[in-house]
Amino acid sequence: MRFLPARLLLLLPLMLTLPASAEHHGGGGGKHYEAIEVSEDLYMLIGRGGFLSGNLGMSVGEDAVVLIDGGMPPSLELLNKAITQITPEAPDFLINTHIHGDHIGNNTVFAESGAHIVSHHTLRSRLLEQGLNDQPADPASLPVITFAEEMMFHLNGAPARIIHTPAAHTDGDAMVAFPKVNVVFAGDLFFHGLFPFIDLDNGGSVDGFIAAQEQILAMVNDDTKIVPGHGELASATDLKRDLTMLKDARALVAGLIAADHDIDAILAANPLAKYHDDYNWGFITTERMTRTIYRDITGM
Repeated sequence: MRFLPARLLLLLPLMLTLPASAEHHGGGGGKHYEAIEVSEDLYMLIGRGGFLSGNLGMSVGEDAVVLIDGGMPPSLELLNKAITQITPEAPDFLINTHIHGDHIGNNTVFAESGAHIVSHHTLRSRLLEQGLNDQPADPASLPVITFAEEMMFHLNGAPARIIHTPAAHTDGDAMVAFPKVNVVFAGDLFFHGLFPFIDLDNGGSVDGFIAAQEQILAMVNDDTKIVPGHGELASATDLKRDLTMLKDARALVAGLIAADHDIDAILAANPLAKYHDDYNWGFITTERMTRTIYRDITGM
């Protein structure tokens, strides 16, 4: 079944290019989505050959097709191609992990193809109040099923826990855990090997982001497959490494603030220099990560 053409939605700046893997599996050269089967009939969809969107997920079975995030309009044709290679059926449910356009930009087209959109209630409220990137939200793009703290999907033989984490990446985040098969879709609560985007303007916070990652780690073990919002398929060890970096980065900036350094002096000191080579990228540079932590701590 082919989906309807996407209506153009203006997207957030996360459309900037992410580091691209040189490996291509099952899609040939050029831009495409690779479907990685993380458990039977449960997939991670990751863009190759350039930035297509944040990572997506899909559960396929006799009960339903469930899509975890839906990408953005410029990549819809490639996403549809990847989906139809797995199943001819359109998604019955679309879970939004947070409000950013590279994850929810295709809400309208999937809804018009029959998907019921699910999110935390704050995500729906923000879309109603502020739209997407300062443009009014298409009514068809709005979640029709919302929750406060947690909800369950009992589908396809692998129940899914959809869990809200407050004031983390945004104030409407949700992770999706499949305990039976030991898989967690973290959304943008996890940027694997990258400085994370902590969206202070949409209710995110550094401490909340740290708490969310600690919550994920409390749920997983050494064998868990963790699908980050950006970056390659990861493990608990990978998440621990990135969490250790963020805690240290916060402490380094907080120490300079406590010593009465202003933002210019902190940037000159470059406290995150030791993480630059491993974590700096086009959207969240070392400088921007430093500024985010400073603003979060000081409110300035």
